[in-house]
Amino acid sequence: MKRLLIAAAAAMLCLCANTGALAQSNEWAKGRLLVQTRAGLPSAELAKILKTHGGKARRIGSSDLHVVELEAGRSETAVQALLAHHPAFKFAELDRRAAPALVTNDPYLGSAWHLGKINAGQAWDVTQGSGITIAILDTGISGSHPDLIARLVPGWNFYDNNSDTSDVHGHGTAVAGAAAATSNNGAGVASVAGAAKLLPVRIADANAYAYWSTVAQGLTYAADQGARVANISYVGVAASASVQSAAQYMRSKGGLVVVAAGNNGINENIVPTTTMIPVSATDGADLLASWSSYGTFVALAAPGVGIWTTARSGGYESWSGTSLASPVTAGVVALMMAAKPTLANSQVESLLYSSSVDLGSAGRDIYFGYGRINAAAAVAAAQSAVTTDTTAPSAAISAPAALATVSGLVPINVTATDNVGVTRVELRVNGVLASTDLSAPYQFSWDSTKVANGSASLVATAFDAAGNGKASSSVSVNVANISALPADTVAPNVTISSPAAGAVVAGVVSVKLAASDDSGAAGITQSLYIDGALVSTGTGASLSYSWNTRKLAAGGHTVQAVARDAAGNSKSVTVSVTK
Repeated sequence: MKRLLIAAAAAMLCLCANTGALAQSNEWAKGRLLVQTRAGLPSAELAKILKTHGGKARRIGSSDLHVVELEAGRSETAVQALLAHHPAFKFAELDRRAAPALVTNDPYLGSAWHLGKINAGQAWDVTQGSGITIAILDTGISGSHPDLIARLVPGWNFYDNNSDTSDVHGHGTAVAGAAAATSNNGAGVASVAGAAKLLPVRIADANAYAYWSTVAQGLTYAADQGARVANISYVGVAASASVQSAAQYMRSKGGLVVVAAGNNGINENIVPTTTMIPVSATDGADLLASWSSYGTFVALAAPGVGIWTTARSGGYESWSGTSLASPVTAGVVALMMAAKPTLANSQVESLLYSSSVDLGSAGRDIYFGYGRINAAAAVAAAQSAVTTDTTAPSAAISAPAALATVSGLVPINVTATDNVGVTRVELRVNGVLASTDLSAPYQFSWDSTKVANGSASLVATAFDAAGNGKASSSVSVNVANISALPADTVAPNVTISSPAAGAVVAGVVSVKLAASDDSGAAGITQSLYIDGALVSTGTGASLSYSWNTRKLAAGGHTVQAVARDAAGNSKSVTVSVTK
């Protein structure tokens, strides 16, 4: 188990270093932008804003991220500059091209030196990652490779928008093998988390280039599919506000995102982010690889030189790059989560940092972050960690000011903090849930025309992963719309079409909700609760969710659907099922 068996060496690929692929690439998708609206912005208002700029929006999953397609003749740079300052948006950015974080293959027949360096063998005595799914956002994964076939679960191709996730380049297969190639099978290579599952998410073309939009879509999809870890071995994605938002969406669902720092051999000058874990690359002497990017955004370092892994051809190759350091780290994250499934993702991240081998300057530095990963120490720390969290977050409404007079769409800003991490913030108006924001900064766009003129009470409630919640102090504002609409008092209808009441569930169950309202489907917000816990939200007439029942205890379970209209009227329906 603790030895690497190299069955054969495949031909070395010749992929040049990404010396020109800076974090802020000069290439982007023509006629396309990425925006994130404030939570609660009505679809009709978004369409109205974009229409003046010749744009149409397509929502990414159930998040507030949107891909905006511009009509012919519109300048994406000019429109982005305008939308970036619009009060209805958190941000607007160009859909930049992302290069794979890979350098030329190392042409030697080596051993799995990196597994010994990170003490993987000791970690394997506890766990090999069983029960954890790692999403590989890349060029696809070779589904016929003998070291990968048993690890794969069905994924999606966001580049071609179909279910074909076969590898069109080879980069994705190499990355997947470094994270979770089947171990202890007497053939091929060993990996860090050889019993974990791999979710292939293709985001790139045949030359291995992706876009921030495909990365954000892939991350949102992986989170909705229940992946606990996502790996993105691409240059500069940590600089994207859209990818950061999608990563925060995954964190809100209990996952962690690991990304490559890049291979430009320079300080990338990317602002540090808490939404993902950027990784630089080290060699066998624990020195930073000459081509590894660095900067204050780097959180960890991991082996990335001469890593033997799976090849698209079905054989094995030696690869180098932060493309490999990243999945090696993702594998360690999977081991920690498997060792103690009840551990919150924020605790996993903190313990991953504190258990690393401090290299370079004491403490976090620009080359190694908190240090080089140590699988054995990380798993041991996860096993011994206390998982009970009884401390509630705090929340405060910073805008609008108390007693302010408001009308139309009202921007609402909330600050929220927690000892472990905030997972969501809910905004209530006059005691009725108006909207939910899953990612910081917590910002809402409240349509004040849906309530009567006069005093309105605003309250924000922050929640953490343990379910602790605390409401802010109430902020009263004066609503003064010229043509206030009559109050809507009719609740929407909602049904659960799958699973049926009394059904016996097993494996991955497709949960489907449908809702309607007298004011139209555009104003409906649907929430899905399983055994009382919120698992998915969305807007419109339908909501689908893939429910993994494999870890459920035998016995009865409840599925509850709640639909709310724009006026705050709500209706719920519950079905009981049995495993």
